Amino acid sequence: MAQATFHFPHGFLWGTATAAHQVEGNNTNNNWYAWEQEPGRIIQGHKSGLACDWWNGRWREDFQRAAEGAQTAHRLSVEWSRIQPTPDRWDEEALDRYLEMIRGLVELNITPMVTLHHFTEPLWLAEIGGWENEAAVEYFEKFVRKVVQTLKDYVNLWCTLNEPNGYVTQGVVLGIFPPGKKDIRLAFPFICNLVKAHAAAYHAIHSIQPQARVGMAIYYRSLRPAKPWLPLDHLIVNLQDKMFNDSFPRAAKDGVVRFLTFKRRIPEAKGTQDFLGVNYYTRDYVTFNLLRPQELFSRRYFRPGAELSTTGFIANEPLGMFEALKWGLNYRVPMYVTENGVEDADDHLRPRYLAEHIHQMWRAVNFNWPIKGYFHWSLIDNFEWERGWTQRFGLWELDVETQARHKRPSADLYADICRENGLSADMVARYAPDVFSILFPN
Repeated sequence: MAQATFHFPHGFLWGTATAAHQVEGNNTNNNWYAWEQEPGRIIQGHKSGLACDWWNGRWREDFQRAAEGAQTAHRLSVEWSRIQPTPDRWDEEALDRYLEMIRGLVELNITPMVTLHHFTEPLWLAEIGGWENEAAVEYFEKFVRKVVQTLKDYVNLWCTLNEPNGYVTQGVVLGIFPPGKKDIRLAFPFICNLVKAHAAAYHAIHSIQPQARVGMAIYYRSLRPAKPWLPLDHLIVNLQDKMFNDSFPRAAKDGVVRFLTFKRRIPEAKGTQDFLGVNYYTRDYVTFNLLRPQELFSRRYFRPGAELSTTGFIANEPLGMFEALKWGLNYRVPMYVTENGVEDADDHLRPRYLAEHIHQMWRAVNFNWPIKGYFHWSLIDNFEWERGWTQRFGLWELDVETQARHKRPSADLYADICRENGLSADMVARYAPDVFSILFPN
């Protein structure tokens, strides 16, 4: 049997990622809580409810699990609606609780990365139009300043927006996230206001904490022409790639928002990216279809024969990870894989998925690409937005009724990777033997 280890650079960060609404519980003052109350919005009528009970303190035991698993970083978000429950009031007790959580990470030698907007905003902001209203930009800047002033002694990595491209697509184009619009014409003003908000947050953070590193987490979706010989398939892939993957990081690079035929200069956004967060899960194959105008005249599907996750939501396409990181090179800043994972309640696919994707990241690192860390999604099963509790992404299983945690085998694999700062032949042989010959060929 081949014996080798794919090592990563000294100081590489290994962690997991979570988001406030998905793990804290009883977030009742934001747009997602209101969304959950509307019939038909969430699969099987699920509600976030107590979630993982972090707001009541169970973050302590989960952070301890991360530390015992040799994780050196954790990406989490703060809930705007808790910190600013009304436009004219700050909740200092909520800020103190977040400060306690961040201190808890630092005391365990876990580096925090804090996300400032992860899909949720206060009800009062939604009531004035949310990101359709340019006033949201100034409100967000004030919120960011308040948070950074509180946490600056412990946090150096800030993620302004999580998956703003996915947020706009799901909320404004497809209507399956709040605000539930289905009008692609609304996407451009939403994008512009989010870019302005990112830029305002970037400059605010650096004015308070000059040494901070600030970026966005972009949902990179690998898109391939279903028929490589058909020019129309290439055309539609290029169009969707530029619209979905490039719109936000390109605006942060050159200060110009481009979407379909629209173009707007936002000069304050130029150069507002100290790092690029890459969220990668899977790959789609795209073919031109004249009968689907609502999907930009295309049909998207997974590769026939691809290995699928429990509910068919994700296809295991590790080569897409290498592609995502190669794409990220275009922005000429350091990169973090801010999310990567698979929903897999039985933990049959996750060990293979994890090993193959980390191997592709190692390939990229060996080209001397500036990849600084990896955050697995997720530490523990959590409320997966419109999919409720039907998808299980955690290294640790959560019993929603009892709040009991149960370790999955892939948690041990990931702990071994974190301790070794690499992926070894022994690990793959033990946890994912069916891909051993792929990763360690004779």
